[in-house]
Amino acid sequence: MKEINVTVIGSGSTYCPELVDGFLKRSDSLKLKRLVLMDIDERKRNIVGSLCVRMLKAAGCDTEVVMTDDLDASLEGADFVVTQIRVGKLPARYLDESIPVKYGLIGQETTGIGGFFKALRTIPVIGHICERIEAICPDAWLINFTNPSGIVTDFILNHTKVKCLGLCNVPIDMLDDIRENVGADAEITYLGLNHLSWVTSVKKDGEEVLYKLFNEGFAPKVMANIVDDGFDVDCLRAVGGWPSSYLQYYYNRNAKLQHLKEDKKTRAEVCMEIEEQLLEMYKDENLRVKPALLDKRGGHKYSLAACSLIDSIANDKRDVHVVNILNNGTLPFMADDDVVEIAAVIGKNGAEPVPVAPHWNRHITSLMTAVKAYEKYTVEAAITGDDLAAYNAMMVHPLIGDFANAKACYEEMKNAHREYLPQFLKVK
Repeated sequence: MKEINVTVIGSGSTYCPELVDGFLKRSDSLKLKRLVLMDIDERKRNIVGSLCVRMLKAAGCDTEVVMTDDLDASLEGADFVVTQIRVGKLPARYLDESIPVKYGLIGQETTGIGGFFKALRTIPVIGHICERIEAICPDAWLINFTNPSGIVTDFILNHTKVKCLGLCNVPIDMLDDIRENVGADAEITYLGLNHLSWVTSVKKDGEEVLYKLFNEGFAPKVMANIVDDGFDVDCLRAVGGWPSSYLQYYYNRNAKLQHLKEDKKTRAEVCMEIEEQLLEMYKDENLRVKPALLDKRGGHKYSLAACSLIDSIANDKRDVHVVNILNNGTLPFMADDDVVEIAAVIGKNGAEPVPVAPHWNRHITSLMTAVKAYEKYTVEAAITGDDLAAYNAMMVHPLIGDFANAKACYEEMKNAHREYLPQFLKVK
């Protein structure tokens, strides 16, 4: 059994009991020797951390648990660092979702102009965390769950020396749904960018059944945080694959914008309510398991994805996971230094991409390259505070468009988030 020390940065997240639950389910192959729960929010760190301690004790684990707001101290001796931070917390997400609607733009946590601002706030903080990892625990693996995960991971792998795998629960949900319908032995091809991905092949006993499933009306479940407007079958046939949930913002743009205009509450406000309900539950000294309410957040199966990945690295299992990693020639239409979301064999040395059959759909390749250009401009803007890089990011992104609207929205959001955007306030 492999002994590991794990540090969770952003441990006040109500998802944290999911992570502990995942480690408990892998107690036959992983011994969680030390768990460090780091968060700058003392209230949430203590409430969530206390539940995590009770869960471990109830399972008979002798894990040492440390709760702290000291980043450097939390990194001492870490084998794995999990990042799940939200810079500005849910009030910042509320601004990301509510301001764009005034300009006829989709406000969403990880895509469009809302996701753009989340990246601008997050990358400098992640950069500082990576500097400290390099200095204190340079051999540790960083498992990044912080959104927008693909952009953040692109920054880490191209601008730091930290060993990192980016993670999302969207792929595991999609693949599980398909296998439940087709069979556990289905061969599935999944590719894309984080929150811009498709299943492009489903084979059963060597036979391609993707279009058969289209015609039968089957579709993977939509994420809990997204209103399901469905996908037109002709859209699926044209695209040549099942889009992940977040592509509803691209293919059902008008419907999504209408929801945002008509909904009485933003998703951020709903999450604030769910979070407070969860925190009240977590305070119960008799609670020793993660509550079912947690599944109403968008991170369903988070623990399965994160802990399986850590297990595979720690025990050199060489099994396959969908992760965010450098392309390095896997998809020939993408650059080597582009972070893509693809299947890879995971072992002690990290990820080895699984080759993808060279059957490229021009729709998918075009959209991926356009959104990757947006991601690269976003990283540049986040590092430099350059308005021109920011303008380029917004103009390239398919969900933003019109320059006058985008610029006006950008200025309002930049001012609203100024506390978290020091790179844009420097003297030029």
